[in-house]
Amino acid sequence: MKKHLLPALFCLAVLAGCNSSKPSSTGKAETPAQSPAQASAPVPAPAGVHAAAAPALLDPSSSLEKAPDVFKADFTTTKGNFVVEVHRDWAPLGADRFYNLVKIGYYDDIAFFRDVAGFMVQFGIHGRPDVNAAWHAATIQDDANRKSNTRGTVCFAMAGPNTRTTQLFVTFGDSSFLDNQGFSPFGEVVSGMDIVDSLYNGYGEGAPQGKGPDQGRITNEGNAYLHAEFPNLDYIKTARLEPNAG
Repeated sequence: MKKHLLPALFCLAVLAGCNSSKPSSTGKAETPAQSPAQASAPVPAPAGVHAAAAPALLDPSSSLEKAPDVFKADFTTTKGNFVVEVHRDWAPLGADRFYNLVKIGYYDDIAFFRDVAGFMVQFGIHGRPDVNAAWHAATIQDDANRKSNTRGTVCFAMAGPNTRTTQLFVTFGDSSFLDNQGFSPFGEVVSGMDIVDSLYNGYGEGAPQGKGPDQGRITNEGNAYLHAEFPNLDYIKTARLEPNAG
């Protein structure tokens, strides 16, 4: 399969930054092998914004629980539902971070901002600038790769070694070329992959390589930027742990 160059935020910040401020391809944002580029440092949130955010969303140090060995997370999106099953032994640190983020409602009302046909769809930059600022430096260490990046696997984007934060991507096909680049899947879509396939991909790669959203601007301006300039994007409405997940 042709290896796409991930943006400077996935790839500049996706693979270059599977982090909220880190998936990309050139600037290292978080994009797989074209990783998303690393986003620029978040700007201060508008006055009053912090008061409205849930406390846990603004305090990464409060979300450090160990995840169950196996658990599922249900995603309700603007296109339908899909379910991710996590296996902690695949990537323990990634599984723990994902578990905590879903538990505090981090992924609610966030966009699938980067969708590269045949490669992957990326998400994980919050819709509120103050929340992005809080998680900007909350990186986790890398996990050894125990599971290949195949269709349906879920992985954190990154901007280099030990830079994973909040950005994720779901792989559309065989992306095993990412296996030796530090991208360690912690789970996979076990239901609703057709929904993932159907997410809007008309904008393609993110800026500056493509016509899609700029990760730095999402980080600093939130959903207001996306709603104004990329109205066709699909969103996660809610992401919730299944009852037996703890």
